[in-house]
Amino acid sequence: MVTTDSVIDVAGTRAGAEADRPRRAPLREVWRIGRVRMAVEVRQLTRNTGLLIYTFALPVVMLLLFGSIFRGRIEGTSATYQQVYATGMIGMCVINGGLQNLAFAVASERHSKALKRLRTTPMPAASYFLGKVASVLVATVGQIAVMLIVGVGLMGLTLPTDPSRWFTFVWVLLVGATACSLLGIGLSGLIRSENGAAIVWLPIMVLQFVSGVFILFSSLPRPVQQIGAVFPVKWLCQGMRSVFLPESFKYSEPAQGWEHGRLALVLAAWCVVGLLLCLKTFSWRGRDDG
Repeated sequence: MVTTDSVIDVAGTRAGAEADRPRRAPLREVWRIGRVRMAVEVRQLTRNTGLLIYTFALPVVMLLLFGSIFRGRIEGTSATYQQVYATGMIGMCVINGGLQNLAFAVASERHSKALKRLRTTPMPAASYFLGKVASVLVATVGQIAVMLIVGVGLMGLTLPTDPSRWFTFVWVLLVGATACSLLGIGLSGLIRSENGAAIVWLPIMVLQFVSGVFILFSSLPRPVQQIGAVFPVKWLCQGMRSVFLPESFKYSEPAQGWEHGRLALVLAAWCVVGLLLCLKTFSWRGRDDG
């Protein structure tokens, strides 16, 4: 008996190098299939209990842990250490959702040959990525909502009333999530095996420590600050601090200001870097595929 999967497998092996060849499709078709793919990706996300527990519980546990260890008001400001950690965890949600989790998800689909099968279907490549973006946004917004509930309820975080701050929150979130998503898709091509997650997980964890997620950025040694300032994590967290922390805290930043202009330029530059990395490393087929 010939099954659909067997037909797809035969087609996939015959396609060979053609599997990576981009297909052109009308924008209306891309969007129509993309909406279906979005629903599929979000449904798969909500049904993955283990991933949901890890995704939503880890930032909360880390926030409660650091919030219980480091207490008190930061000298020269009206902000507390707990409030600073709450904003750092909000940045961590964007990083984990768009960079770490997406890199693992795409790599896993490649190694299971799911990407190879999808590439032999009429679905445009853009529709696949629309689905991934939807799952990232849903997971990230959900995590941030949880962080804000915990931050406001337990850490003394105050939601801004100034519309300009919410505008800053939206554009920092969108540009930061775009940069992290592109980097995540690009880095997925570097995960060569099912056990190769450390190649992504370890650098991300190190970056979080040198970028002000777990440690007050201004308290880091100057050389470490300079290294952290190269990468988007630091700027993403700084953007979130500018939204949710008192204005007096900006004088605790190394530049004694929020630097929104430079922040936007750095995140936009990393969007370009992520796009170039995607074009260089992304493949629909695994290393051992025919």
